[in-house]
Amino acid sequence: MTNGYNYDGFDAKHYDLDQFDGPRLGQKAPDGHVTTPTGEARRLLDFDGAFLVLELGSITCPLFQSRRPGMARLAEEFPSLSHKVLYVREAHPGAVIGAHCDLSEKQSRGEELAQDGEGREVLVDDLDGVFHAGFGSYPNAVFIINQNGCVLYRSAWNNPAATHRALTRLMAGRPAGGEGLFKPATPVVALKTLHAAGKGAAADFFRSLPRLIWKNLLLRNWRLLWGRTAAVGPDALC
Repeated sequence: MTNGYNYDGFDAKHYDLDQFDGPRLGQKAPDGHVTTPTGEARRLLDFDGAFLVLELGSITCPLFQSRRPGMARLAEEFPSLSHKVLYVREAHPGAVIGAHCDLSEKQSRGEELAQDGEGREVLVDDLDGVFHAGFGSYPNAVFIINQNGCVLYRSAWNNPAATHRALTRLMAGRPAGGEGLFKPATPVVALKTLHAAGKGAAADFFRSLPRLIWKNLLLRNWRLLWGRTAAVGPDALC
């Protein structure tokens, strides 16, 4: 059995759904060494192009799996930029795809993701999720970072349409703007993802679903609609 960070069963209480603690706009993004799925060392913020689009995800995350087609189109539209996935803990572990027990198992799961049609570079966080924590610990956050290591755009929950708008603005020399609204996972993809995870994954998810809807779809979106976000230009220093 595992516990703590690599939980065996999902519960919405594993996440602080009232406050996203990822790096704010204009702040320095966490950097350091991660690995490829085959174990090679990589520096997270070592990238080509003006910006890095970094999405957090895992195999059992319905949100991440729902976003993949949109993010693939985005990578095709902006080929001069760097597009990476940081593979973190399994969001909804089950009997088939469970919690990570050691780093080699986590890297193997990262390789499964890379081989499953993922065209972006997949990087694997360490077993204790050091960079996952550094980027706010949410299962499907997204960040746009410039070559100075500054966060130009962030969204606690990735919304590919909003991420696309942010990139379009940045490429035009303008600030990216505020984060995207939360949108639920595509139902068919969600069910397929939870089924693939194995017994326990779907039950844990549906047990927490009312809380997830209230905290994300209603409260968070309401705050975003009425809130204001500071503007950060594409050449920001931090």
